[in-house]
Amino acid sequence: MSQTVVGLFRSKEQAEEAIRELRARDFDDQDISLVAKNEEAEGGGEEGVSYENQNLADGTATGGAIGGLTGLLAGAGALLIPGIGPIIAAGPLAGALTGIVTGGIAGGLIDYGIPEEEGERYEKEVHKGSILVAAESEDEEMSEEVSSIFRENGAFEVNSHD
Repeated sequence: MSQTVVGLFRSKEQAEEAIRELRARDFDDQDISLVAKNEEAEGGGEEGVSYENQNLADGTATGGAIGGLTGLLAGAGALLIPGIGPIIAAGPLAGALTGIVTGGIAGGLIDYGIPEEEGERYEKEVHKGSILVAAESEDEEMSEEVSSIFRENGAFEVNSHD
């Protein structure tokens, strides 16, 4: 049974290293997602950033520069999420967030198979500056491997969701 493993990281470097290690162990980029606050966006908030024309599918970046963190994964882009401000997102989760105006990150995570209550908690963590990395795994053994990689690279919280 497929599972999604979610890790929360306090630093960009920890999240980058976890993603690099997943890729080194032949995890497909299409199975790895990332969501983080875009601290590089102009003003660091919602001022001057538009909700219009948000489209990660064609690589459109709204609200600021995208650094090396999302450069690790294909389909990276920037979005403006109400109540949070500019975020960067990559991987399949980025697609779930595209066009979300009222549901926020939690709404996108529901579409990704994560319970609403957990999604709301993850959204608060991203709002506070944590970096969310998620990886889809095909079975329990892969989920344990992903969880281990996340913990070894500094994730302060790791959870699996069916």
